Amino acid sequence: MALGLFALVWLSIIWFGSWQFNPNNSTRLFAAISLVEQHKATIDEFKMLTIDKAEFGQHVYADKAPGMTLMAMPAVAIGNVLTGTTSATWPRRINNQDFSGFMQLRLRLAVAMSTAVITALAAVLLFDLATGITGSPRAGLVTALGYALATPVWGWSTTLFGHAPVGALLLIATWAIWRGTSGEREPERAANRWNPAIRNQARDHKESEAGGVSVETSPASARWRYALIAGGALGWALVIEYPTVISATPIVIWVIWRTRHLAWPLRARLFGLAAAAGIAALLPLICYNEIAFGTLFKVGYSGVVGFDGMNQGFFGLTYPKLAVLGEITFGTARGLFWLAPILFLAPFGVAQLIRVPETRDLGILAATITVVVLLYNASYVYWDGGFSTGPRHSIPMVGFLALGIAPLWRDWRATGRGWIAGLIASGMFLNLMVAAVEIAAPSEFPFPLANPILKGFMHGEVHDLPGEYWGWRPEIGLLLWLVIAAPLLVWIVRQAGLPARAPADIQPVLA
Repeated sequence: MALGLFALVWLSIIWFGSWQFNPNNSTRLFAAISLVEQHKATIDEFKMLTIDKAEFGQHVYADKAPGMTLMAMPAVAIGNVLTGTTSATWPRRINNQDFSGFMQLRLRLAVAMSTAVITALAAVLLFDLATGITGSPRAGLVTALGYALATPVWGWSTTLFGHAPVGALLLIATWAIWRGTSGEREPERAANRWNPAIRNQARDHKESEAGGVSVETSPASARWRYALIAGGALGWALVIEYPTVISATPIVIWVIWRTRHLAWPLRARLFGLAAAAGIAALLPLICYNEIAFGTLFKVGYSGVVGFDGMNQGFFGLTYPKLAVLGEITFGTARGLFWLAPILFLAPFGVAQLIRVPETRDLGILAATITVVVLLYNASYVYWDGGFSTGPRHSIPMVGFLALGIAPLWRDWRATGRGWIAGLIASGMFLNLMVAAVEIAAPSEFPFPLANPILKGFMHGEVHDLPGEYWGWRPEIGLLLWLVIAAPLLVWIVRQAGLPARAPADIQPVLA
């Protein structure tokens, strides 16, 4: 099931693509090309092709954190080897068809090797986490599908923007902490509750718990592994987007609280391993800054050109505006709930997690990260994200809000589950259109979901692999994706239903 879910999400992401000359894509890709081909971080030769850039002295650089650029470097190198070409082979112009194809191939490879992998992995681990806290594989699967394919996470994962991978890495770190601080494997414990023989054996095993967190922890080898995963994920998320420090802070506080029962020597070793992994993840950032600026203490944002709003507050951050908060949630131009209707129900599920002692800390974490990210977005001077379908700066919190789907599916009966399934299905269709047509809708459209998204979809303005590389008509390319994805989805759903064969006394709960 995990492999099937991973394949479904990864395939759905790489099947569709964003424009290679979107400034957020191109500036990162230009820097990767320069590093691979010239072993330097300047993008002087590309400076007229992007508005997202930073100037220091007489040189121009990408104005972003380098994480996505560094992950794109292998794709650039592979593309150069496969095609026997470099960026200097053709005139560096947006309207040059050959250079455009050069950029498109490397963007596609970079997404397939980085963002698509991270998002698909986060979906699998969210499936595991949601299954563990509910005891229902179906609830876990619905949650994972809702996160990865029924929200704008799908569309933003087709780009080199940092929002989707940052959100995925935060989820991965949360899963690792939850695993490493749980007594036994939570899905096994949830499944074992339905097995009378195992329940009887468990009565003889005394386990001390406080606040829903087991004092008895995972095996030592697992603890070390989870600490390394958590630290590495948080560290690399910071390399991708510097503002990650804001949304990652609640996770750090949570793990401190979650490990409060551990003996100090063990706790110190785990924190030391997590810190070491985080520092190791930050080393590429140090190397990049040394290559680009000759010093660690400089970021591209400090040299941004053409965006005076970055001089307000702290790199464009001021204070939350209530009107902006309304726009990024329910506004027609950028409102998240128009694109992901299932997230309208999710807060009720998060509240349900908070009410149950065993999941209270996880529910509080999900609610905190959701609020923190929304307030950050509402505080940013460029809150609308420029050309953007939905509030792209809020994407890192989507997975945590989606976690609320799991307890709703577990506790609701047929009618309620029908609503959840319907909202997820509608969200999948909406975000299929977004991923296929345009994830970065121009800012002049008052309701981009209708125009240009729906309008473009109906007119066949679809960007997919068969159309871009094989010349297929859009409807044929979409049909091929459906032929592959639909049976895979049906198989995963059927597999998720198998554990529902439980004793008669609990059958209504899982039915």
